[in-house]
Amino acid sequence: MATIDDVAREAHVSKGTVSNVFSKKRPVSREVSERVLDAARRLDFRPNYLARTLATKKTHIIGLNMFAENMKFSYFHLSLINGVLRSCYHHGYRLLINTITANYNDHLEQMTSDPVDGEIILDPIADDPRLKRLTQRGIPVVVVGRPPSGIQKAVSFVDNDNVETAREVTTCLIGLGHQKILFLNNEQMRTVAEDRVRGYHQAFDDNGLHFDDSFIAYKDPAQTSVDFGYEMLRSYIQAGKAPTAVITDTDKMALGVYRAAAELGLRIPEDISVMAFSDDSVFGPELQPPLSGVRLNAETLGSEAVNMLIERMSDDTRQTKKVFVSSELVIRASCTNCGV
Repeated sequence: MATIDDVAREAHVSKGTVSNVFSKKRPVSREVSERVLDAARRLDFRPNYLARTLATKKTHIIGLNMFAENMKFSYFHLSLINGVLRSCYHHGYRLLINTITANYNDHLEQMTSDPVDGEIILDPIADDPRLKRLTQRGIPVVVVGRPPSGIQKAVSFVDNDNVETAREVTTCLIGLGHQKILFLNNEQMRTVAEDRVRGYHQAFDDNGLHFDDSFIAYKDPAQTSVDFGYEMLRSYIQAGKAPTAVITDTDKMALGVYRAAAELGLRIPEDISVMAFSDDSVFGPELQPPLSGVRLNAETLGSEAVNMLIERMSDDTRQTKKVFVSSELVIRASCTNCGV
């Protein structure tokens, strides 16, 4: 097996230069780097990862910490991961995905012992213990979503404008004549849920309409999104509070609504319109007619998060910043005028 000394002799450079090419601890000219890499390929040299980590005090691993239901990702999550992976590859980093469930406190010790140089936190919640532990340990952090207000100035984040997006979605349905709009929201402790309720309220205010907060329901952390969408629509119908339109947090919730509507004999969109805060879906064949939604550009969110984290890890001053990624409505056949 070839050693670092063999590569140095083959490339006619010092052992230290070979080490710098692979560790990127010190800059090496492009010509010399290519010569070293060519020599390494010819000799089938593989750098010792553990030794390099001990020498540089860096693992070149980025962590992505996220909630997941039964570890099955939505289209949003898959797109976001694609963006994260693309930027990780560009910067020479590997990715460690740490998925946690509703009982997130059970996973905190595992998370804080992960061998990462920096962490991307997805789905922030109020008083988020993940952010507290990471910032206390001095690990660079970037949040995808709005950080809790108490820590917002201390961490960088990338997000959509979820207040404005919720206002646009609700305004769209009001413009179609709907006022009994059931909003199946995320878990109440999530910051995105807070923002979207604000946008929902703003849309009613803008149109001079009274909003009924009993038409806002929050998902239980222990409940799957599909079950939540299914059970909520059935319960509202059975309670005599039939909505003419439903806004769901995800395509998974929308799938539950579609299934409940089919069982109840409700036609989409003739009897009830449906929109989701997500675009495209792994459940496309089941979501017929095609679901209206919001293109959140999750791949861009993921890519921006990595770029911000790399910048933060290399900046000794640890300046924080925030970036907002645009989103747009995608209207398909699941929405129509009220009563048509």
